Order: sequence, then C-alpha cells, then structure tokens
Amino acid sequence: MSIVPSLIYLPSLIGILLVALATFISRNARGAGYFSVFSVTMALWLLPQYIAQATDGRWHALTILRIATILSLLSAFSFLLFIYSYTQSKKLTAKRITVLSFPAIAIACFGFSNFVIRGVDASASGIAINEVGPGYFIVITFAMLYLIYGFYLLLAATAKIPQSERSKNYALVIGLAQAMTLSALSSTIFANNQIAQFLIPLSLFIMSIIVSFTIIKHRLFNIQLLIARTLAYILVLAVSAAGFSFIIFGGSSVLSDGKEIPLPQQLLYTSAALILAFVLPILKKYFDRVTNRLFYRDAYDPQAFIDEFNKILVSTYDLTPLLRRGAQTIQNNLKASYILFGIRETETTPRRIIGTPGHPTFQESAIAYVRSQTVHMNTKVIVADQLDEKHEQLQQIMQSNQIDIIARLISRTKAEEGAGYLIIGPKKSGNSYSAQDLKIIEIIANESVIAIQNALRTEEIQQFNITLQEKVNDATRKLRRTNEKLKAMDETKDDFISMASHQLRTPLTSVKGYISMVLEEDAGKITPTQRDMLGQAFFSSQRMVYLIADLLNVSRLKTGKFIIERAPIQLDQIVQQELRQLQETAAARSLTLQFDKPDTFPSMMLDETKTRQIIMNFIDNAIYYTPAGGHIKVRLLDKENSVELRVEDDGIGVPKAEQQHLFTKFYRAGNARQARPDGTGLGLYMAKKVIVAQGGSLLFESTENKGSIFGFIFSKSLAADTPAVAPTPVIPVQAVKEVKTPKRERAKTK
Repeated sequence: MSIVPSLIYLPSLIGILLVALATFISRNARGAGYFSVFSVTMALWLLPQYIAQATDGRWHALTILRIATILSLLSAFSFLLFIYSYTQSKKLTAKRITVLSFPAIAIACFGFSNFVIRGVDASASGIAINEVGPGYFIVITFAMLYLIYGFYLLLAATAKIPQSERSKNYALVIGLAQAMTLSALSSTIFANNQIAQFLIPLSLFIMSIIVSFTIIKHRLFNIQLLIARTLAYILVLAVSAAGFSFIIFGGSSVLSDGKEIPLPQQLLYTSAALILAFVLPILKKYFDRVTNRLFYRDAYDPQAFIDEFNKILVSTYDLTPLLRRGAQTIQNNLKASYILFGIRETETTPRRIIGTPGHPTFQESAIAYVRSQTVHMNTKVIVADQLDEKHEQLQQIMQSNQIDIIARLISRTKAEEGAGYLIIGPKKSGNSYSAQDLKIIEIIANESVIAIQNALRTEEIQQFNITLQEKVNDATRKLRRTNEKLKAMDETKDDFISMASHQLRTPLTSVKGYISMVLEEDAGKITPTQRDMLGQAFFSSQRMVYLIADLLNVSRLKTGKFIIERAPIQLDQIVQQELRQLQETAAARSLTLQFDKPDTFPSMMLDETKTRQIIMNFIDNAIYYTPAGGHIKVRLLDKENSVELRVEDDGIGVPKAEQQHLFTKFYRAGNARQARPDGTGLGLYMAKKVIVAQGGSLLFESTENKGSIFGFIFSKSLAADTPAVAPTPVIPVQAVKEVKTPKRERAKTK
C-alpha cells in the first residue's frame, strides 16, 4: 500500500466525521440533521476507497469499489435532502423523499453485480476501475442530477436573502461545489486512473476545512458541545491512563522484579481495573462540570425561556413594567450586559427607552442614523459582526455604543420602523451570540410586537378616555352654568308672568263685570246690534280670564302652589252652561253643536273652576279646529264605575307623528298653528295636569282630517255621596302622575 493515500485519506476521514458529529449534536439548527447524514455518507464513500487501496486482494477491491460507487449516489441524494431542509425552499414531505430516493434505491439493488463495475486494475500505487458496466453511467447521471438540482435550490434561496447574509451560503456553495466537481471527475474521466485516489480524498478534505470554517464564522451549527465533550473525555482518558500506568508499572516493578507475573500481581491488576471502573464515572462527571463551566456559561433552556417571556407578555397591558420585566428575563437567559426596548414616538406618546439598569446612553445623532438605516434593511435581526462594507458606519456606531444586536420590532420584514427596536448588548462572558441565540431573539421580537401594539392601543384608549372625560367635565361645567342662567331666566319669566297675570286679572274682571251689567241692561236698554257686539266682548274677556288662569296655574305648578280645591259639583250643569256661552260662536262658524245629556248624573267632588276651564277648553278647541259645516257632539256618560266626558268633532284632527307631543307645554301641532295662529299651547297641557291631579285619566283619540275626541274619565269613588273623601293636598308639578286611559275603557266608549 502506498503511504500517500494514507496521508490524504485519513485526515479527510477524520475531518468529515468531526463535521458530521458536530452537526448531529446541533440538531436544533436548521438543516443540521440532514447535513450530518450527508457528511456520514461522504465519509462512508471515502472509507471503502481507502480500504480498497490497502487491500491486496483483487476480488475484495472490486466489492469495496462497488460499495463506494453506490455510496456516491446516496451521498448526492443526502446532499439534496440537506439543501431542501437548509433553504426551506419546499416542504420536505415523506412523499417527496420517497420519490427522490427511488432511483438511488433501485440502482443500489444492482450495485454488486457487473451491471455497475466489472473489473479493477491493481498495481503498486493502488487500485483503479478498468472496466465499467452500463449501470455505472446511470449512477453518475443520477448523482449529477441530484447535485445540480441541489445547487440550483441553494443558489435560488441565496438570491432571496439579504446581501449581508449571502456570504455563508456562498461559502457552502464553494466548499461543496469543488468537492462534488473533483469527485465527479474522478468517477468519470479518471475512473480508470490512479489519479482518482488523490483527487477524491483531497477534494473532501478541502470541503471539510471550508465547511468547518463556515460553521465557526457564521455560527451555522453549535459545535461547542462537541469541543466540550471531546475535551472532557480526553482529560478523563489522560488521568485514567496515567493512574493505571502508575499502578500497573509501579506495582509490577515492586512485586515481580522482572519475573513472570505471580498471582498477587495478577490480583493487583484485577483490583486496579476494578478501582478504575468505579473511579472513571466520577472523574467523567467532574470533568463534565469543569468543561460545562468553561464552555457553557451562557447555556439556557430555549423552551423555558420562551415560555417565561410569553407569561410576561400576557401578564399586563401596562407598557413600562411589561418591557422592564421582559428585558430582565432576556438578560437573565442570554447573559447579556444590558437589554433595551426602544419604542418610537406616536401621535399621542413620546419616544421611550425601557430596559435593564446600567445601560449606556446614546447620542441623538447616533439614534437618528440607526433609525434611518435599519428601516431600509431587509432583515429583522441585525448583528454588528455580520454587517458588510455597505453598512460600515452602522457597524461602527453599534460597536462604539456596545450594541451587539438590534432586533426590529415589526410584524413582517418591510421598509417600516414598526413599534421600535430591541437592543442587546454584548454577552457578559465575552462570547458571541450563537445561531440559537439569534433564532430565539427573532422569536422574542416577533412575539413582542403584538404585546407592544396592544399595550400602545390600551394607552391610547386610556388617554382618549382621560381627554374625553376632561371634555365631558368641561362641557358639564359649562352646561351647568348655562342651566343655572336658564333657571334664573325661567324664574324671572315665571315671576313676570305671575305678576303680569295678577295685574291683568283685576282690570279684566272689572271689564267683564261692567259688560255683564250692560248686557243685563242695568245701564238702560240696548239694541240687538249692541247686545251682539257686547256679547263678543264679554266672551273675549272670558277667554282672556281663562288664559290668565292657565298662566297662573303653570306658574303655580312650578312653584308647588298648585292646589285642587274639591267641592260637590254637577258636571251636567257645568257642561250645559259652557255650551250656552259657546253656542253663538259655534253658530257664527256654521257648526252644529250637540249635547247628549243624561237624565240623571251624580254629583262629583272636583275643583269647579279648573274643571270648568277644562271643559271650555275642549269645546273651544273643537269649535276653532272644525271647518264650517262640521259637527261637534258633547257626550256625558254615567257608567257603572266611572263618569266620562267626550267632546267629539269631525275637524282637522292631529297628525299621528305629533300626537305624542300634544300635551306638552307650549306645543301645538303644525295644522293647528295654521288654523289658529293665536293659540298658546297651554290649554291641553293644563287640562292634562288638572285631570291627573284630580285622580282622573285623559281621553284622546284623533285621525288627521277625520276628527278628534278629547275628554276625561273620573272614577265614581269621587262622587259627592261617597263617604270619607280625603282632602286634596298641595300638588307640586314633580308629584303629579300622568294616568293614561286604559285601552279597555277606551274601547267601551267607542
């Protein structure tokens, strides 16, 4: 066997296996598992070729090279799986793996026959293939297809990532491409030449160096565990070997003195082996602790870290304590020197920097530059050590301000500033942030965005509520002042109305009295024309007296001086008297005025003046709001448990949309204002108050352009012959209850 292949094959095998072991340990990194499989198949491909060079048997060399050829196809297939997983270009489903692996499995079934390799050539310098079958070129073809498709996926994925992150992919492309190219040349052009035994291990050795350098520089996989465990085992073996050697050789020299080992010496060896068997695990645990302290000062449980951080995010909507607790949790797990959340200003809130104590202060110029540059970067997590020459100034600012990482708090990668930034200082241990750290930071940044946005919205709502409450309070104060002024003006108005009503009442009474005396011819005979004119004057003065009474009653309602003075009255006589006064007015308007008077009617305990005013108001409205030629019927009903007054007309009626407002103060329907502009809107208002105050209920039905029914219902419990009629107290306006006519009673009166 030539010594040259040994010098080339062995380092390549060791390097590739170390890479495979490192990536297998780092299974949490993206694509690490498949890269480990790829590295193992590369080593298995290389190992048979090394063995083939060392064997003297032609038949054995032929079998080994056939195995190596099959492994070359499997290696190319595992390379494609690694690219699929690493680039995440397509989902690596079981169906896709089955389809891609079918050619490799099918060819492997015929790999040990003459279908692939038929013969080899053995010489002093090594073994080479001298005759191939048709299957050999099929193997090479499919292997090349796997490689070409894998490199295509890798280059396509590289084109989609930011420029600053492409260098690690380019390094993988260069390392893998040279290895695959030289290996392919060795399997085709130099298949029948010993040159292949130099090119294949050399290319794989170069690949292991490039890939290892890329892993360390760009932190693709975590190789700390491999280094730590390897060092631990080396120390264990060294101490164990030294102790064993001391016991064996020291004890042997003392006991045997160079002679055949006696039984005691054999017992010594056995005891030493037993002691070492018990001591070895103890030493291993001890050195594991030592190496862990050396290499794992920054270790943490990623899932426990994320779970703890998520609990903080959902614990409160108060932004400041939320971010302060979140920053402390991040610092405790990542072992960072400081953690900051920089929340940008909004329309309602200022810019805020919240984090752990002891963080550095930043100049406004540095903050402005970082914000202006990072907003245009197509990445969420910005690492100072990985910035390229294009962002050299940003890198200098980050390093001068002791910033290792800036994570943008955005929902998706685009040209916007988002909620702000997560700023992370250097690790306390001085180590760099690993690929796992960067992945965790990106997850934390993504989860923080939603919590920060919710907290900001809550702040906006709270601020809006405070502002709104201040405006409401201010408006309420203004409204109260205005209301007080209106009350004062209303009191002044009521005082004026009360004073004016009292002042007008006296001369009107005098005018009404003198007109009555003239009509009764106390001053001498009068002509019919004079009687007619004086009658109109008397009626107008009477209406004025009623209007003044309404105004006084309104004033009394507000001041609580509205009193119902009950006395036995005959409603039938009062109605007849009021009709007699209005008969001439009805005749003048060509209206038919009819009174359905019962033969007998009970005496009622009511306020005569106020009740008379109500009756006159109902009949007067019917006269004025009924067109010429219309009919007005006044009906007084004596029922079993109640008495009713109904004033029915076929006049203009009340529109349905306005009926609900009809009995409010100063309100008049639109058609009523057109028919009688001089109305006040107090008559129906006072009628309702008086009826309700006396314990009755109002009767009202109306259809526009078809007529109306106004009236009241009083219970017979108010009859004068009913014993123990309680006196009516003073009734303020606030205490008057409005009793509506029951539907059953209205139905009976129709």
